[in-house]
Parts: sequence; structure tokens; C-alpha cells
Amino acid sequence: MSNADFGKVTALKEHLAEGHPLTQLEAAVLFGVPQITREISTMRKQGWIIKSKRVPYARALARTREYAVIEPPKNLPIRDIHLTEYWVSQ
Repeated sequence: MSNADFGKVTALKEHLAEGHPLTQLEAAVLFGVPQITREISTMRKQGWIIKSKRVPYARALARTREYAVIEPPKNLPIRDIHLTEYWVSQ
């Protein structure tokens, strides 16, 4: 893993550790981590208690828009598409 990749993953872990939920969309756009499932799997093996649930794409999009300009295609049914959201269980 390169130093840049290490920094991205560290930022992702810190985000989760602070109690923020995260989806694949947010991981890619905000942290540059394209495969959140690999990182979640690694974290679970390290002893992190990670929970997950399905949420509408619209929810993840709204959170992402707090930090980045992102506009999906007009005909994309953002309320019908679901993503997996992960968070650290306390």
C-alpha cells in the first residue's frame, strides 16, 4: 500500500471512528477509496464492530453534497436505488 493509499484509508477509518456513516459513493468521492468493502472487511478482521444497512442513494447523495458538487443524471431514480451504509457500532 502506498503512502497516498494509506492516507486515504486512514481518513476513511477516522471518519467512521468519529461516528459518521459511510457508503461506497461517499468513500469514492470524499476519500478516493474505490472499494469500501475491502476496507470494511479488513477493519472487521482487526476487531472493529461495523454495522450496515441499505439506504436510498438520495441519502448518501445529500451527505456527499455537503462536501462536493455532484449531480446525478436527471432520469436516475435516486430514491429507488439503494446503497449499503456502514458505521461503527459503539
